[in-house]
Amino acid sequence: MRIGKTEKYLYDAISKNGFIHITLIDPEKMDRIEDVVEAAETAGSSAFMVGGSTSHKTSDYERAIAKIKSKSSLPVIIFPSNVASIARGADAIWFMSLLNSMNPYYIIGAQVLGIKTIREFGLEAIPMAYLILGAGGAAGYVGDAKPIPFEIPELAVGYAMAAEALGFRFVYLEAGSGVKTHVPERVISMVRKSVSIPIIVGGGIRDGSAAESIVASGADIIVTGDILEETSEVKDKLSEIIEGGRRGVSKKEGKGSYCC
Repeated sequence: MRIGKTEKYLYDAISKNGFIHITLIDPEKMDRIEDVVEAAETAGSSAFMVGGSTSHKTSDYERAIAKIKSKSSLPVIIFPSNVASIARGADAIWFMSLLNSMNPYYIIGAQVLGIKTIREFGLEAIPMAYLILGAGGAAGYVGDAKPIPFEIPELAVGYAMAAEALGFRFVYLEAGSGVKTHVPERVISMVRKSVSIPIIVGGGIRDGSAAESIVASGADIIVTGDILEETSEVKDKLSEIIEGGRRGVSKKEGKGSYCC
């Protein structure tokens, strides 16, 4: 199994700290990227993701990546919504498949169209299974997903187990962009007990208490993005969320140690 520099960095950071936080920057919405980047790194974020459900201009991604790189040496990973998300300058790209999409384009079609450009740009491709749960938000609508109900965690478990068997090296449980409710702890816990790959959780994480319970339930990576667009106190909010995650580590189910 070939492991790139950024992926190894993620494994090492999770193994060392028990969890990591990644700041998500939407290139279409964020108009103060440099300030957010400085605040996020100071607060303890471990990497940056660049992406948005409705962002569709490659130039927006390239500008956002350049702004992040001008203020931080932390890894920058593209979180693609389509082939237009593939841009120069990032360290890596989540080579992701939206497994519960009703449209095969988001399962394998976009990946086929994008892989040559990814290699041409020298981006490290990190295989990740993407699952949309609950209301789904904009991500669910744009990705033509059939969201997994929170009330049926067995479905999330089945998808996650299948993802691991197919060779995906991360699984992302997404409540959706712009939602108010995060993925329930019971869902995360059941997935954690069923797979050995790192679990990413995003959507609806708005405070330290939520971060604590999500990490305690088994999440290895938590992602926050929308909340940063809603507050002027970015550092304080991220510090609260990251500290909450750290508290959750001592209670964490299935503490993972990941390696190449």
